[in-house]
Amino acid sequence: MNKTIIGLTVMLLHFTLSGQYWQQTADYTMDITLDVTNHQYIGSQTIEYTNNSPDDLEKLYYHLYFNAFQPGSMMDVRSLTIADPDKRVGDRISKLDFEETGWVSVKSIKVNGTACDFEEDGTILIVYLEEAIPSGTKAKLEMEYKSQIPAQIRRSGRNNKEGIDYSMTQWYPKLCAYDKDGWHPNPYVGREFYGNWGNFDVSITLPGNYIIGSSGELLNPEEVGQEVNESQVTYATTKSNKTWKLRAKNVHDFAWAADPQYTHLRQLAGDVQMDYYFIASEKTQENWNALHSYMVPSIEFMNERYGTYPYPRYAIIQGGDGGMEYPMATLITGERSIGSLVGVSIHEWMHSWYQMVLATDEAQYPWMDEGFTSFGTSEVTNYLREIGMLEGEVQQNPIANSMIRYADFALSGYEEPLTTHADHYYTNSAYGVGSYVKGAVYLKQLEYIVGKEAFDNGLLAYFDKWKFKHPTAKDFLRIMEKEADMVLDWYHDYFVNTTKTIDYSIENLKKGDNKKETEVILQRNGQMPMPIDIQVETKDGEVLNYTIPLKLMRGEKRVLGQNHHEVLLDWQWTNPQYSFVIPHKLKKIQRIEIDPSLRLADVNLLNNVFPHLQPETEETKE
Repeated sequence: MNKTIIGLTVMLLHFTLSGQYWQQTADYTMDITLDVTNHQYIGSQTIEYTNNSPDDLEKLYYHLYFNAFQPGSMMDVRSLTIADPDKRVGDRISKLDFEETGWVSVKSIKVNGTACDFEEDGTILIVYLEEAIPSGTKAKLEMEYKSQIPAQIRRSGRNNKEGIDYSMTQWYPKLCAYDKDGWHPNPYVGREFYGNWGNFDVSITLPGNYIIGSSGELLNPEEVGQEVNESQVTYATTKSNKTWKLRAKNVHDFAWAADPQYTHLRQLAGDVQMDYYFIASEKTQENWNALHSYMVPSIEFMNERYGTYPYPRYAIIQGGDGGMEYPMATLITGERSIGSLVGVSIHEWMHSWYQMVLATDEAQYPWMDEGFTSFGTSEVTNYLREIGMLEGEVQQNPIANSMIRYADFALSGYEEPLTTHADHYYTNSAYGVGSYVKGAVYLKQLEYIVGKEAFDNGLLAYFDKWKFKHPTAKDFLRIMEKEADMVLDWYHDYFVNTTKTIDYSIENLKKGDNKKETEVILQRNGQMPMPIDIQVETKDGEVLNYTIPLKLMRGEKRVLGQNHHEVLLDWQWTNPQYSFVIPHKLKKIQRIEIDPSLRLADVNLLNNVFPHLQPETEETKE
């Protein structure tokens, strides 16, 4: 871990001095004392802030997330007015009594020892500096504040539906990110996050019967009475308060949960210490005890497929309102079937690759986090089926269901471009399908375009080059272009920046000029051009495979493991039709299919096959 921190520091210094790349650093020292009778805590916070930007900073912005849980807040109004509100929120915020609301009350702020004026604006705090923080310098930011923990509604809160006392996420005043695009003081309406890298030293004082699960590592196990006996971790209880001292290095957030009834299990998965915190009951005991056996093969697969997990620990904690990712930890609801428990645990851990380590700006690129994570989740769970750990059919394309969901939604008229800011989608459905579903389809279809070998190499190269650097969509695309030796900006322009759809058809077959040949005529019906794979089966059992590159690509993929594979002339995107000849008589053709691998996100599969398929009716379903 120290090597990782040193490497990141050297990288930041190099890129800052060279002018090629920079990012801010925020090291937090926090101390809170929690009163569990009124669910309030007093907090002090010191941030050592390094301004690696080329700009002198005259203001600071902080997130005050708990302020969202008040009647009339932006999150409340958004939930009351959006066409399809999140059921977990609905109208619940509007009905909170004052004692159930959340709030952060800042008492004082000093920057380099000088008191500063500040203004609270909903979930954003604006700090007016007496003196600017010059480029290339460090500043000491000190804050005193008091906070009330809201009733559990969305992610954070107290007394969730499964009885967890405290789910402490988005719980502290968090310095907003500043990058080449300026400040990112996004009001909290329930969506995604973006933060500065740094080290977190957190001290939490609360009654001595509580057990804490968190990001990072516990620094004072003896003081909190921790004892480890094989996989079981226990804690001595006291009548007085305890202070838990926790540290997380090189992360951009810190989360924790606390409950007196937590069972704490600890086991190794490779080199990673896995910690599990849950309340043992008939609904949890058996499945949570079994969960670790699924995590061991999962981390082996994830490390090889997506890059090596760089942290020494990961905690899966019962809490929250569903599943939500944080550095080195996740909070999930725990009263689930084993399949659901494994699935949500894998999904949240996969976020460690695409959000906790690569850390794209989720507000601008939610599809690069949720979509890439969903892609990985499908692959990992499919692998667990392959090795017999999970029930269900092993799929040739684990993203096939996402392909169908995307196509259905694209045809509904409600789709919005992936360039839409996470907070500003017109409907929750458009956000969900775009971020989770179309984001996963983006990757699988990219594999179709560049070929599996280049794609697999590109995934690893992306992680290795851009970990701890907040990459953008173009950064990812450049990696894939290099691995595939292709031009791919057209793909991004169409599939990310627009809602134009893909629809190709086998329009016609006719006898070729040579009677022993057949001419195949293809039609582009959709507005988005793509390279096309075609498979021909003859009545004699012969299988012929063809690839038609798109001229815009300036190259073609390498295809492995296929006999009778031929690369045809490029298809110009301006031409709606394309024809080629196969060396068989028309009457000898059994079947022709566009993309039998189902990696092309074609919105109408019925016309991808010859003879043409017929749509299902109620009669044919029966």
